[in-house]
Amino acid sequence: MADKKMLRLGAFMRPASIHTGAWRYPGGWPDANFNFAKIKQMAQRLEQAKFDAFFMADHMAVLNMPAKALKRSHTATSFEPFTLLSALSQATERLGLAATASTTFDTPYHIARRFASLDHISGGRAAWNVVTTSNPDAALNFGLDEHMEHGARYRRAREFFDVVTGLWDSWADDAFVRDVENGIFFDPDKMHVLDHKGEFLSVRGPLNIARPIQGWPVIVQAGSSEPGRQLAAETAEAVFTAQSNLAVGQAFYKDVKGRMAKLGRSPDHMKILPAAFVMVGETLDEAERKRALLDSLVHDDSGLASLSIALGMDASGFDLDGPLPDIPDTNASKSGRERTIELARRENLTVRQLAQRIGGHTGLQFIGTAKTIADQMEEWLVTEGSDGFTVQFPYLPGGLEDFVTLVVPELQRRGIFRTEYEGKTLRENLDLPRPSNRFFAEKEA
Repeated sequence: MADKKMLRLGAFMRPASIHTGAWRYPGGWPDANFNFAKIKQMAQRLEQAKFDAFFMADHMAVLNMPAKALKRSHTATSFEPFTLLSALSQATERLGLAATASTTFDTPYHIARRFASLDHISGGRAAWNVVTTSNPDAALNFGLDEHMEHGARYRRAREFFDVVTGLWDSWADDAFVRDVENGIFFDPDKMHVLDHKGEFLSVRGPLNIARPIQGWPVIVQAGSSEPGRQLAAETAEAVFTAQSNLAVGQAFYKDVKGRMAKLGRSPDHMKILPAAFVMVGETLDEAERKRALLDSLVHDDSGLASLSIALGMDASGFDLDGPLPDIPDTNASKSGRERTIELARRENLTVRQLAQRIGGHTGLQFIGTAKTIADQMEEWLVTEGSDGFTVQFPYLPGGLEDFVTLVVPELQRRGIFRTEYEGKTLRENLDLPRPSNRFFAEKEA
């Protein structure tokens, strides 16, 4: 049993379900995005079920869609991630706390300091989802007239990662001696000044907080484009990705982990966790009825606006009952645009049908009973399609409760999901090594 590969489960929250119809679902919580008591209840339920992490997605702008569509979306606004996760850290003890933070519109010093603080406050449970930000309207909130070009965003992200991790290594783990008798709080020989000057960034350092408990918070990466895959292979310890089926997932898994090996990184030091929309029923028919009801709550205005975002261009002028026209390259998320186009072509969807799907959920879906869903998750695990999943609950609290009461026990019965946490930190629970300090490793050895 000790050698059996174990499934990893994260919960994708923003901080509630991202399905556009979720807030309207019977018995749902329309106010969940800004009701801390309910968010705390959900986080504690995830911890009771032994989930690895609460994944707090984020946007740097209100979604770029017309007001007639935006008014129908409960995901238009949400809490700021660090504030929310810091509060949740005091209501949980083992659950990992992952936050999205942009390398395009924030600064490395701020990011390094916030994540180091969260890691200390939580006792070593922080994770950074490294994103380059695809929403072009975000640029307008940060003094820019237009969004940075896709390739430049990824070059900046790579440099940004080096700076942030360098700042986390500003202090040796034993730098703070706190010698009361001699009046020495820290050893200056164990403080490193980064003094970074690069293509995009200039940062002196050192960071004004002790090295994080985990050494570095766990590094999560979410891009699936060519630059995104390479960035993941070079830097990531967990990958949040969108895959449509097992064959595509296996190809992605082989590609990214193969790149890691070529770079001298152990493939075991990365967990690939594709997003999975999960709808559970006592029978398949019940699960499908619940899904149909949920999708029926997505308004046409919202679906078409979501399609425009996915494609990176205005879709409002398309023939709704015709096929999707040829879509040129845009500055939007390339992997997201390609998945949308591929879905339309593969299933021969009209623009109207595609918009309805985009307004709900278009990626990997597990719809069925606890047994059939566990069968699929186990197949992905043992055939190297993934190391686990980032679960997207269809609505709250019911969708979450269905998963933890029906699916989790089935996974545990099969011996592929924990019944107790392995350790106190997120790295321990994900079986990831603690990074050595690049500036003080030899001195600490």
